[in-house]
Amino acid sequence: MSEQSSRGDDEPGEPLTLSVIVPVWQEAATIQATLQHLASIREAGHQVIVVDGGSDDGTPQLAEPRCDRVLSSGGRGRACQMNAGAEVATGNVLLFLHADTRLPGSTLAALKRFHTSRNAWGRFNVRLSGKRPLFRVIEWFMNQRSWLTGIATGDQALFVRRPVFEALRGFREIPLMEDVELSARLRLVSRPFCVTDPVVTDSRRWEQQGAWRTIFLMWRLRWRYWRGESPESLANAYRSDVRNAQEP
Repeated sequence: MSEQSSRGDDEPGEPLTLSVIVPVWQEAATIQATLQHLASIREAGHQVIVVDGGSDDGTPQLAEPRCDRVLSSGGRGRACQMNAGAEVATGNVLLFLHADTRLPGSTLAALKRFHTSRNAWGRFNVRLSGKRPLFRVIEWFMNQRSWLTGIATGDQALFVRRPVFEALRGFREIPLMEDVELSARLRLVSRPFCVTDPVVTDSRRWEQQGAWRTIFLMWRLRWRYWRGESPESLANAYRSDVRNAQEP
């Protein structure tokens, strides 16, 4: 599936230039480690952009020496933040990375293969950071679901050719499911380029809220989304469920 044919709008022979866009909010405890992990990408001449959603814990100040640009989106919604980063990006490929997700060491090699393919966009397999055997099962189902449906989530570090992203007018600025909504539109352009070397995403959410509870919540929200329920209603349901999970 990683060599599916589709239109690519880059000029033949144009080298890969990558812009990694990291939306953040209140990430002072982790932002330095996140950006240190991206240092090799910057050293290779590519761009890292941090887009802050109104942190008051010093996140932007900690990020500034370790990235190429720090922006403020004026809002915490990831869609708004990622669109703001894309507006100033200089790369011909945009990669959207959650602050709690780590790219594999093979990222640039994989994206160079993508860049010479005919695919319009792509995503990585995902691995959860926790050691529990259940997490290996969850990962397998997440990756298989994405492979079969051609739909990706933000945890999979979605990447897209900039002309395609601009033609589709970026993320729809909704409070939840912006990644699913965009990948559904991208799927009409091409199947995703699937990188099997996984990104590693923090399993804290699964551990704190309960793995089975989180699984059922995510599937329930996606089912309601595909049935046409508004993202605003789903965001309220998500926040309510998270609050209930955190109560003693």
